[in-house]
Amino acid sequence: MKISENAQEQLEKLWIATVEDEAVPEMTGVSLQDSDELLRLGLVKAEDHRVVLTAAGKNEAASAIRRHRLAERLMVDVLATEEALIESRACSLEHALVDGIDESICTLLGHPQVCPHGKPIPPGKCCQQMRDTVSRLIVPLRELKQGQEGQIAYIQMKDPQHLHKLMAMGVLPGVPLKVLSHFPSFVFAAGNSQFAVDEAIAADIYVRLNVR
Repeated sequence: MKISENAQEQLEKLWIATVEDEAVPEMTGVSLQDSDELLRLGLVKAEDHRVVLTAAGKNEAASAIRRHRLAERLMVDVLATEEALIESRACSLEHALVDGIDESICTLLGHPQVCPHGKPIPPGKCCQQMRDTVSRLIVPLRELKQGQEGQIAYIQMKDPQHLHKLMAMGVLPGVPLKVLSHFPSFVFAAGNSQFAVDEAIAADIYVRLNVR
């Protein structure tokens, strides 16, 4: 479906306001008079003079959000973009992630579940199938072999206490990492220290592999 960049941005606003934040439709920042294209495509409908996503609209909005947050992830994890530039550059890049490119990028990044701001990335078919048709640059620590090296890319731990504990010990994005052993726990060197973690935590630490 061909959708203009402006319409995609409107879909993203509606998704964030009504699906993630559960705001009332009047507070989405999208008005009926600005929604001609979305109405024509059947992606939104008017209810009591309000704009509401249809089922098809929710699918398209989820895809738009996915592309935007994958673009953010790419900006941070691979291109090491300055934080102040992430949003504007991600907005420009997301519109190019079509025709399966988003799945290739997602696979490359190791199927991240959250964006750099901690917001969920809607899963794609590649996430459900966990395809490895593109060699991955960023992988969970638990998938690394003994002796493999890289840099910590990001940590997507759901338990904030565990996350804060790791960060307080110096397990931070950008820190060099080397896997020392897998059993009985995952032992790795990060910076000038060594750490032992269980498999669940090792699954939440994502590492950017050194490419030789």
